[in-house]
Amino acid sequence: MGTSDKERTLVLIKPDGVVRNLIGKIITRFEDAGLKVIGMKMVWADEDFARKHYRAELDERYKEVEKKFGRNVRNELVKYIKEGPIVAFVLEGVDAIKVTRKIVGSTYPNDISKDYANAKNVMVRNLIHASEDKENADIEIVLWFTKNELHSYKTVHDIVCFEE
Repeated sequence: MGTSDKERTLVLIKPDGVVRNLIGKIITRFEDAGLKVIGMKMVWADEDFARKHYRAELDERYKEVEKKFGRNVRNELVKYIKEGPIVAFVLEGVDAIKVTRKIVGSTYPNDISKDYANAKNVMVRNLIHASEDKENADIEIVLWFTKNELHSYKTVHDIVCFEE
């Protein structure tokens, strides 16, 4: 297995995760899974930036919710992500997207909780955003990080597992 088998993904620790002092615990889970942080920063998103992250083309996912329950999910997500500082980081590793999504878990534990939240007009305030696939990871990483903010280095995992 060479370095070409590695991929990158974006992770955001949202304002609730920051104010609850969970940054270190969250990052540790990814590092313990063999992923490495290649870029990290703390930012406070403004309206324009938050709308770029929750881009309009994603609205199609939320049209059903808006039609059925009268909620504009994109506006709720934008409002939430602006409430406080966010820790943004890029992870790199073998199957980084899949591994990260497994660690993060689903926004909703099941369809019943999703329907309940929508029916009660309750915003699900999850602590972490993670790119859902390679296409979104590529878009999100470029939005949040410049090329110069991403770094290359070898970890113990790289040396032990990937050097030939």
